[in-house]
Amino acid sequence: MTFSTTLSSTSSTPTLPTGLWDVFCRVIDNHGDLGVCWRLCADLAQRGKRVRLWVDDASALRWMAPQGAHNVDVFEWQDSLHMPQLGEVVIEAFGCELPESVQTRIAQHPPVVWINLEYLSAESYVPRAHGLPSPVMHGPAKGHTKWFFYPGFTPDTGGLLRETHLLQQQRTWDAQAWHKRMALPADPQALWVSMFCYEPAGMVDWLQSLALQPRSVHLLVTAGRAQAAMTQALRTLGWQAQLPQGLHIHTLPYLSQVEFDHLLWRCDLNFVRGEDSLVRALWAHRPCIWHIYPQDDHAHHAKLDAYLDWLQAPQSLRSFHHAWNGIAPAENWDMHLQEWASCFASTRARLLEQDSLSDQLLAFCASK
Repeated sequence: MTFSTTLSSTSSTPTLPTGLWDVFCRVIDNHGDLGVCWRLCADLAQRGKRVRLWVDDASALRWMAPQGAHNVDVFEWQDSLHMPQLGEVVIEAFGCELPESVQTRIAQHPPVVWINLEYLSAESYVPRAHGLPSPVMHGPAKGHTKWFFYPGFTPDTGGLLRETHLLQQQRTWDAQAWHKRMALPADPQALWVSMFCYEPAGMVDWLQSLALQPRSVHLLVTAGRAQAAMTQALRTLGWQAQLPQGLHIHTLPYLSQVEFDHLLWRCDLNFVRGEDSLVRALWAHRPCIWHIYPQDDHAHHAKLDAYLDWLQAPQSLRSFHHAWNGIAPAENWDMHLQEWASCFASTRARLLEQDSLSDQLLAFCASK
């Protein structure tokens, strides 16, 4: 991984370099956009592309992807003013607007394929909008076209990120070695739960229910907002000094994307948030609860229900999601793990029949 502030100059009339892609990303909050973009860049590089990631704040990559990735270079957003040439594909991720200098270069080199990579959703508009042209109506590239590319859960969308080697890595992963590396106790009969969330409405009530479990429970709480939310919940319950018998809470450091995947593979139930972690949880072959990004106008309620409809979620899983996200009060906090595991196993099988996002993106751009 390269962090650069300048790019070397080239000829004033560059040709488009074959196999080079440019991905533009702005970090809004929580590093979710950057996480998705990094996984995409690394996956495209694994499939033979050279990729440049242009980002306004790459600092999180130091813990998210400390080893970098072969054929992926990271540059500061403002240095795109001096970029000598564009790649054959330019990706505008999640509504970030390309710098005017980049738009000017696109106008000068019409063969560039300009992709508007959108957010993930199971809502009905996604298949209708996926792959549609979007005429540019203003700016230096006025009159040119960019293309909507929507990730999604069904064959008529752009699919989900999935590395070619993912399933093999899961089969050969050593859970015991991971436990030792993370300094976690060996407790094979316990319930292991990962916690990656915002500030769930139902956390206090759920913890009280969890303390009544007949077997011991280990909560693995990720760094950042999840740990802050857990600290507040424990304070509310008066559990700061001593936890109920059988309940164990482990605070984790910031994890690389590789180690985060391993966390999901290890646990019996995963609480995830945002987009990237949801996709990784779906591949983990474990039940998961999604804390959807909350919006002031409650648009996330419909988005969550669309996902649950696609998931064919049993009522117990749907009710748990609604309570966790503060949409409806909990009737109870029962975790029907066997029923949920069956649901997610079926879901994973459906997804594995579909082409990955990178495969579809490569084919789409080759056709333009």
